[in-house]
Amino acid sequence: MKDLRFLNKYFYKYKWWIIPGIFFVIISNIFGVIPAQVIGHAFNLITENIRIYGLFKGFERREIIYNIFSYSLLYFGAMILVLYLLRGLFLFFMRQTIILMSRHIEYDMKNEIYAHYQKLSLGFYRRNNTGDLMNRATEDVNRVRMYVGPAIMYAINTGVLFLLVIYAMFSVNVTLAIFCLLPLPVLVVIIYYVNTMINRKSEQIQEQLSKLSSFVQERFSGIRVIKSYVREEYTKAIFAEESEGYKRNAMGLVKVQAFFYPTMLLLVGLSTILTIYVGGNQVMSGSITPGNIAEFIVYVNQLTFPVSMLGWVTTLIQRASASQKRINEFLSLPSDIISLTEEKNILQGNINFENVSFTYVDTGIQALQDVSFTIEQGQFVAIIGRTGSGKSTLANLLMRMYDIDAGKISIDGKSLKDLNLQDYRSQIGFVPQEVFLFSDTIRNNIAFGLDTVTDEAIENAAKNAAVYSNIIDFDLKFDTMLGERGITLSGGQKQRVSIARALIKSPGLLIFDDCLSAVDTRTEEEILNNLGKVMRGKTSILIAHRISTIKNADKILVLNEGRIIEQGTHADLLKLEGAYAEMYQNQLLEEESHSV
Repeated sequence: MKDLRFLNKYFYKYKWWIIPGIFFVIISNIFGVIPAQVIGHAFNLITENIRIYGLFKGFERREIIYNIFSYSLLYFGAMILVLYLLRGLFLFFMRQTIILMSRHIEYDMKNEIYAHYQKLSLGFYRRNNTGDLMNRATEDVNRVRMYVGPAIMYAINTGVLFLLVIYAMFSVNVTLAIFCLLPLPVLVVIIYYVNTMINRKSEQIQEQLSKLSSFVQERFSGIRVIKSYVREEYTKAIFAEESEGYKRNAMGLVKVQAFFYPTMLLLVGLSTILTIYVGGNQVMSGSITPGNIAEFIVYVNQLTFPVSMLGWVTTLIQRASASQKRINEFLSLPSDIISLTEEKNILQGNINFENVSFTYVDTGIQALQDVSFTIEQGQFVAIIGRTGSGKSTLANLLMRMYDIDAGKISIDGKSLKDLNLQDYRSQIGFVPQEVFLFSDTIRNNIAFGLDTVTDEAIENAAKNAAVYSNIIDFDLKFDTMLGERGITLSGGQKQRVSIARALIKSPGLLIFDDCLSAVDTRTEEEILNNLGKVMRGKTSILIAHRISTIKNADKILVLNEGRIIEQGTHADLLKLEGAYAEMYQNQLLEEESHSV
């Protein structure tokens, strides 16, 4: 239960839901126990009146006794009906407080988990897969809700009803009470073990269903590849095999449940038989009345459901504890990236790297080693290098997605760690290497970085990103809905919409991480010309593979295996006749071969 202590703060927050809820539980159970006593009295009345009615055979008073008997039955019937109506009313209040409280706690927990996820660094998302993160925020939270709602409600309800019924039983007759309760401990043990088995099989079914869903999602996402390689029959066979595993587990659960419920009814029936047999002997000895037997039978049936709930409640608590432990693992993780100030500054765009080194913790790969360079405000700086040379890492460090291991990064003369991170990032236009568009309209995707934006600003951003003419060709133009991850658009269109998203912010610093790879040279030239106008007087950093893209840059940094091996203008680097000149010659030869 130690993992569930985390929930105490929510119980304290919603204490004015729990306290009335417990009160309603107690009142509803009192109104549930009293009818058994009324039934006992009514049963005694019936047997007594039948006997008296028989004695007055042939007398005029017999009609009076019959009328009294009828009115008494009507009175007891009405009383039982009113008592059960009151019980139903308080059961409604009980659910309206405790179950609604659980929904409020579920809402708060999901918001807390999502807010915490937002604070965690990019490294956290590299180490954990998306499916697991979603599962902890949905399925695990739902299991915890089942504990704070139904489990607690039924546990309190069972406890209160047990105390009231046992007190009522023993106050009537101790011997009969003991015999009535004899099968119940056996029922509790069976229910516990069967519920444990059901829980285990449910886990297997859930796991298999998750595998099945993942398989289907992945195959639907890659349907073009499947069709291209004519692998429909192959994937269908794998799906059938996975489905067979799911069916096998589901059938196993059905068999357990099929055994469990008749066993439970058998033990309840046994308890009823013992009540009638022992109670009958007690009636003959004069210890109790026939009405007490009827009263005890009602008690036994009242205990059946709460006792069967005990195993279920235990299972809910076990599952909630396991889920809360998983939730706590992430909620207890501090963010690697912490902003220490609330001060806001206007970003000028002066950047300085001093002997910066960085190693990815999860892989152990040293991405940057002793990197030093300076970028002045308004410069257009390009970064080039082979795959894996550290270009994207440099961009991520500049965005402070990760903290460096050694050295110092300064922005406008201040250490990057001393800046208000949210304010700093809000002034940067970043276009990542892997373009991501949301399943929303093109308009909302372009305006994503701003709270309020005009249609004119969206259109201008699209024009500057050379994607305006493509958008207006769509039937719904800027209101065109994009599919998952922007699948509606081509690779080049996705890149340009992502560029428009960055440009609309009028950023103080613009970072392009190889985001022109899917764009033809003419469109690329148009974007770069527009970029020169939009970013005049502001700093721009362009990561690229094609030298034709970057040859007009004010400064070019050449990276190799995490080190800057050359830097300067295009002309300066060609004179060095080093790595940059070699790349340039190779690309010229490649272009000539393509033209031939």
